[in-house]
Amino acid sequence: MAYLIQHLLTESAAQFPHKEALRFENKSLSYSELDSLTNQIAHALHAAGVQRGDRVGIYVNKSLASILAIFGILKAGGVYVPLDPNAPAKRLAYITRNCDIRVVITASAKLPTLTEFFENGTPLTSVLLTDELADGANVLPASVQCLFWQDILNYENQALSDVGTIETDLAYILYTSGSTGDPKGVMIAHRTIFTFIHWCSDTFKINASDRATSHAPLHFDLSTFDIFVTLKAGATLVLLPEKASVFPINLVKILQNERITVTYMVPSIFSLMVNYGKLAQHDLSNLRLILFAGEVFPIKYLRQLVQAVPQAEYYNLYGPTETNVCTYYKVLPSDLEEGRTEPVPIGMACENMEVFAVDENGQRVTEPGQEGELWARGSCVAQGYWGDPEKTAKVFVHNHLQPYYAETAYRTGDLVVLAEDRKNWIFVGRRDHMIKSRGYRIELGEVEAAIYGHGSVKEAAVIAIPDDLIGSRLKAFVVFHDANAGSVNDVKAYCAQKLPSYMVPENIEVLEDLPKTSTGKINRPMLAKM
Repeated sequence: MAYLIQHLLTESAAQFPHKEALRFENKSLSYSELDSLTNQIAHALHAAGVQRGDRVGIYVNKSLASILAIFGILKAGGVYVPLDPNAPAKRLAYITRNCDIRVVITASAKLPTLTEFFENGTPLTSVLLTDELADGANVLPASVQCLFWQDILNYENQALSDVGTIETDLAYILYTSGSTGDPKGVMIAHRTIFTFIHWCSDTFKINASDRATSHAPLHFDLSTFDIFVTLKAGATLVLLPEKASVFPINLVKILQNERITVTYMVPSIFSLMVNYGKLAQHDLSNLRLILFAGEVFPIKYLRQLVQAVPQAEYYNLYGPTETNVCTYYKVLPSDLEEGRTEPVPIGMACENMEVFAVDENGQRVTEPGQEGELWARGSCVAQGYWGDPEKTAKVFVHNHLQPYYAETAYRTGDLVVLAEDRKNWIFVGRRDHMIKSRGYRIELGEVEAAIYGHGSVKEAAVIAIPDDLIGSRLKAFVVFHDANAGSVNDVKAYCAQKLPSYMVPENIEVLEDLPKTSTGKINRPMLAKM
């Protein structure tokens, strides 16, 4: 039988049946309870028609239910597809259409918004609720089957018989920002994510005594470390409320009161904790490992964090969703010397992976200071974009530096230089218009596409303004067809209906015309100076 992600849970449940597996606010589940409940969800999904390889949506806010949903889907042989619970219904309906999601796991509080999926077109036929609901399911179309939590608990709690999944089958699909205006689904197989899980477990020595946080939402690939590496070790996973980072001091209190030993977040969250979390007033002595990824960590804030929590080891992890983490760098005291302003390197390749840079001539970068685009190869590379062979072919390419057999490599689009030690890579910038904000990857083209959808907009351009706290802030420039026919507030409201909140420009400036280059292209450097 193939070894799959769900087996991480079943093995830990056999070894640590009564140990606390999950905590969320004042509720918790033991490993035995988590294993049994996810078996029941798997049976319920099977009864709803889910077969091997079927995509199942997860549309819940961060909670115990979100973890139950993941393992229930995997045990049923399905592919879990997280739907951002805070994204516009139109965007999520597109995702359900794009990968043909017919079954979704959700909560009663989400039912009113779920009805908007049907208004925008969706193939959904079945809904499983993760909480009790006396009534209210009548808001759904009559053709949709709704299975209540009370019904799910009537299914047997033993594992389904072998559903036929093998390690090269997909485990999940994460949708990321797309340059054409629609999100694209990154396909990850069981074997692919295991490369990352095994490396993390060995490198960071995650063990049953650890207590790790889970801050990243399910549609963000940072969540895979939190969930899978923690549960593999038989450790305790403490889920952080979605609003925790709004008040950094509350987040710091959770780290203290829950005696957290391992935490993994984007630098912007750590920067907020440094600035507003009153670290010196809290006991964070249990923290032994602090991981950060997703964006550049301003060195001044990293320095202050290390000063406040000196006993922890710090690692910068790098990698797009298409490879998860593919390089890492352990922060050294010399990296934090006063006067240094440049960020720490993104480091060297993780075990069982290789990264290399290719210059403009298609040759491998071998000398320090030489710039090139970073490529990744190995079992860490995703299976491509769901239902989009054209986009897949652009970045999942033949590795021309491997002449002996056909091999796929992933072009990250990130520009790097080789450090003087010839081991570590230093991030320089993006090859295209993709940026990072609050740890989220954003295609500026998708934001522009949304703005262009507003009937009054004639021209639009979006740029990224560097920001120490969150990485980048979005600023948009628009030209209206008629100066009296549109307003900035109208455009913002329109974007909020089309995009997640982190992709809505904070500042929109109205111009009579957008500056152009001699070739007729929008002059973005000039816009950046305005």
